[in-house]
Amino acid sequence: MSKQKGRIGSTFEDFLKEEGTYEETTAIAVKRVLAWQLAQAMKEKHMSKNQMAKAMNTSRSQLDRILDPDNENIQLNTVIKAAQVLGHQLRIELV
Repeated sequence: MSKQKGRIGSTFEDFLKEEGTYEETTAIAVKRVLAWQLAQAMKEKHMSKNQMAKAMNTSRSQLDRILDPDNENIQLNTVIKAAQVLGHQLRIELV
């Protein structure tokens, strides 16, 4: 008996779609990655949360919400501003 190469069954993405949780799961994953990337950029620039909030003209609590990987309710313009303060651009694309 020889082993077959390749996939058997559906992908994880297909599974999430079948379960009806694909969109929600994707949104959570995107927010977590974005929060991580912002935190990493702050670390690379040796920027504290207080310094970052001041540069963004926002409160420390607002910045904490942006950096909270579980908080999905942030405005796009706020994330764009955070990226700009760190010398980055936010890129969103439809695939």
